[in-house]
Amino acid sequence: MKRALISVSNKNNITDFAKGLSELGIEVISTGGTLKSLQESGVDAVAIDEVTGFPEIMDGRVKTLHPKVHGGLLGKRSNPDHMKQMEENDIQPIDIVVVNLYPFKETLQKAGVSKEEIIENIDIGGPTMLRSAAKNFEDVLVIVDPEDYPRVLEALKEDNVSLELRQQLAAKVFRHTANYDAMIAGYFAGETGEEFPETYTVTYEKVQDLRYGENPHQAAAFYRAPLSTGLSLARAKQLHGKELSYNNIQDANAALEIVEEYSEPAAVAVKHMNPCGIGVADSLSQAFQSAYDADPVSIFGGIIALNREVDAATAEILSGIFLEIVVAPGFTNEALEILTQKKNIRLLEVDMTQTKEVTHKLTSVSGGVLIQHQDAGRVTADDIKVVTKRQPTEKEIADLLFAWKAVKHVKSNAIVLAKDNQTIGIGAGQMNRVGSAKIAIEQAGEKAQGSVLASDAFFPMPDTVENAIKAGVTAIIQPGGSNRDQDSIDVCDEHGIAMVYTNMRHFKH
Repeated sequence: MKRALISVSNKNNITDFAKGLSELGIEVISTGGTLKSLQESGVDAVAIDEVTGFPEIMDGRVKTLHPKVHGGLLGKRSNPDHMKQMEENDIQPIDIVVVNLYPFKETLQKAGVSKEEIIENIDIGGPTMLRSAAKNFEDVLVIVDPEDYPRVLEALKEDNVSLELRQQLAAKVFRHTANYDAMIAGYFAGETGEEFPETYTVTYEKVQDLRYGENPHQAAAFYRAPLSTGLSLARAKQLHGKELSYNNIQDANAALEIVEEYSEPAAVAVKHMNPCGIGVADSLSQAFQSAYDADPVSIFGGIIALNREVDAATAEILSGIFLEIVVAPGFTNEALEILTQKKNIRLLEVDMTQTKEVTHKLTSVSGGVLIQHQDAGRVTADDIKVVTKRQPTEKEIADLLFAWKAVKHVKSNAIVLAKDNQTIGIGAGQMNRVGSAKIAIEQAGEKAQGSVLASDAFFPMPDTVENAIKAGVTAIIQPGGSNRDQDSIDVCDEHGIAMVYTNMRHFKH
C-alpha cells in the first residue's frame, strides 16, 4: 500500500491514524480543513490539487470529483486494460480511503438553521469517493468509522489486511451512505410535503443488541430514529438495573405513550402491551396507589410509567412490589436510594418535557410494510356530543374523558370501566366487544356501580350496553357511527343512562 486519501469532517483520532500510515511509508493525500489539521499536527500530507492538477473550486464543492481521484480508486489492479489506461492518463492508484461526511444530521438538529446551511451540508464528493472505494474493495481499503482506525492500523502493521476485513469495511460504507441519503431524502420529502412517496426509505441507528426477541429463539436488536426529537424511550437514560429485553422495551414504550396522555400526576401499569391499571390523583404516590389498586394481581412483574419525578413516598410504595421497570422524568436522591436496593429493577429516566412526535408508524407484514400516521387523536369536553336524553354530570364527563384516554391504548376490541380517575376494569383484544365488556365488568366487580364505560369503537348491537347497565354503569363514551346506533341510544334512554359520542375511534390491532 502506497497512497491514502484522507478527507474527514469528524476529525476524532485522525492525526494519530495518519501518523501511523506515514510511519508505514504510506503517502497521505488530503483536502481542505483535514489537510490543514494534519499538517499542523506534523503529518507530511499532500494537497489534493497537487494530485489532480486542478484547484478546489466553487467553495470546495468541487475538489475530489476528478478522474485522477476516481480512476485511482476504481481501477482494478488485476485488470491489465485498467492498469494500462491508468498509466496512459498518469493516474496513480489510491490504496486507502479515509472519509466521513459533512454533518448533515447535526446541521438539521441545530436551532434556527437556514435552508442554505442545510443544503451546503449535503456531501457529494465524500459519498462518491466512499462508494468508488467500496465498490473496488478488493484493491482499496476504505474506512468511514473512526472506531475502525485501531484495527485497520494493526492489520496494516502486521501486513495482514484480509479480504474479509476489506469486505466488512466496504459493507459498513454502503450502510453509512444509505443512512446518510435516507436522512436527506426524508428532509426533502418533508420540504415538499410528500408523506407517502413512490419509494419509502427510513434509517435507524443501533442502540444496543438484545439478548433475544419476544422468545429466546429469536434474535433481536434495538434501534432509534436518528433525527427524532420528541418523547422517546429510545433516548431514555437507564439509571439502574439489568439490561432491557425486547419485551421490556415494548411494554415500557406502551406505558410511556399512555402516561403522556395525562397532564395531572398519573401512573400507568402495563402488562403485555396493555394497561392493567391507570390512576390520576393530586400526588404521584396517590396516583400510583390508585393504579395498583385497579388490578393488584396483574401489576405483579409489571412495567410502570409515571409523569412526575419519583419522590421518596412513591418510591416506598414501588419498592414493596415486584416490578420490572419504572419509567419517569426523574428520581430524587432519596427515591434512588430506596429503589436501587432492589437489584434487578430497571429505572429509566425520560425527558417528558418533549411531546410525542406525530410521525409515521411502520408495521411489518410478510414481504412488506404498512405505514400510517401515529394515532395522535385527542378528545376534549368540547368535542363530545351527548346523544341521550340524560346529560352526563360534570363528574361523569371527567371520568369519561379519563377512560377515553385509556381505551385508546388498549388492544381492540377494547372496553374500559373507570371511576374517580381510576381504571377499574379493562377488557382487551377479544374477538367480539361483548367478550371484552364481560372481562372488564368481571374485573371491576362491585366497583362497577356508578362507573363509566369507554369503548374504542361503536356498538353494532345494544348487547354491550345492556351488560354495562346491569353492572351499574351510569355513562358511556363511544365513537358512534353504527347503522344501529339508535338501538343503543334507546336502551340508554330506557334506563336513564347518559351516552356521548366522540366521532373518533381508536382501533389498536
